[in-house]
Amino acid sequence: MKAVFISFDQAHREAVIAALSSTMMRGFTMWEQTHGRGSENGEPHYGSHAWPGENSSILSVCDDNKVPLIMERLRKIDKDSPNLGLRAFVLPVEDAL
Repeated sequence: MKAVFISFDQAHREAVIAALSSTMMRGFTMWEQTHGRGSENGEPHYGSHAWPGENSSILSVCDDNKVPLIMERLRKIDKDSPNLGLRAFVLPVEDAL
């Protein structure tokens, strides 16, 4: 099993959830308001007067075979709107309840 952590500009919310649904990744946990800044470029998302943008973040645990498809769909979302910001990380899951 793998955990996919996705952090994205809130404007991507519907597209990211649709990507999860289309790859049959039903279960996830979402944090609606997360803050941060990209490691390479882009504007900070701090939810403040100076930096008003905000992110959301999702953690989903899935079977290994679903990872390539969800990553492909997330890459397309990011490529279509690169200035908004979207990052995804795949991590091993050693145990789950």
